[in-house]
Formats: sequence, C-alpha cells, structure tokens
Amino acid sequence: MSGVEGVILAAGFSERAGQFKMTLPMGDRTILEMCIEGMTSVCDRIIVVGGYNYDKIKEIVADIPNVEFCYNKNYAMGMFTSVKRGIREIKAERFFVIPGDQPLVQVETYQKMLAVDADIVIPRYKGKKGHPVLFRSHLIEEILAMPDEAILRDFIHQKSAVCIDVDDKGILLDVDNPEDYKTVKEYFEKEAL
Repeated sequence: MSGVEGVILAAGFSERAGQFKMTLPMGDRTILEMCIEGMTSVCDRIIVVGGYNYDKIKEIVADIPNVEFCYNKNYAMGMFTSVKRGIREIKAERFFVIPGDQPLVQVETYQKMLAVDADIVIPRYKGKKGHPVLFRSHLIEEILAMPDEAILRDFIHQKSAVCIDVDDKGILLDVDNPEDYKTVKEYFEKEAL
C-alpha cells in the first residue's frame, strides 16, 4: 500500500439547499466537479460516494480519470454511512475525506496536510477547523466498527489529531442552503479574478 486517495461524500438529500447541490454551477463546472478538481493532483484515486440522485452524480464523474463512483444504499441513514461506504474502497496508505459541497479547498491545503506525519490531520483557518480531514488507513477498521448513527467527529475526538493552520477560507465554505451557495459563489468569483 502506498499513495493517497480521496473520499468525496455526495450522497445526501440537499434538503436545506432547496435543490441538488452537487450539480449547482460553479463557474463552468458543478460544485462536485470543483471538489474533485481540488484533490486531483494529490490523489492517486478519488472515490465519490453517491446515494440520492446517484444517476446524476454518476453522470458527472463518468469521464473523469482516476475517479470511481460507489453507491451507498444506506444514505438515508446519514453521512456516516457514506463515510463507511467510501473508506471500504480505500487501498492507499492515507486518504482524505471531504463533503462534496466544499468546492473551494486549495491544492496547497491538501499538499500542506500531506507534509504532516500524523494519523489524523485537520486544517484550521483563523482558529476554525474545517475539511478535508486526512487519515492513515490503519484507522479504517476502527471507523467501520462504529455504529451507523455515529459521527466521524466523535471518532476524531477520541484520537490525537494534528491541526495545521492554512491560509484557505475554502476549508470552511460549504453549501448547506441557498445563502451559503451565494456566499461560496461570490467568494469563488472574487478569487477567480
């Protein structure tokens, strides 16, 4: 085992967003495509976990190199079931986990996290922790042993994670509702200039 892989969680209902957020436009791409793009250069393989509207997600990822799709039949039970479904596919020594609605994480953030030798690495921007989270694969069995109703954050709190400060507001910017989408879009447009 060597290398790094990524797990993108894209199975949720997007209830608060009012529309399916993975397909919302961000420039000339979708939010999900932007999320994939951010980790492409640092990951040997990216696993996108779908559930709700999985056919639309499958369509988005179909032609992207080194991206694989897997279906979480238990997605209605919550995000942790998608975490568990995605990490079952991991073959590398380390892996990132990120929600698919976080399209603006900088490549430098992924690189900076990979430079840290720790079991769990979390980025922090101006004192606030965000995503992605980087794990060593020897933790997979422990995560899989947790109940489906668990929260990944609870697992992380039981371990000694290393936080690193990054100059990347993107680690905090996710799309939960229409207001978030507006904020993320405005930030993207400002940064893209």
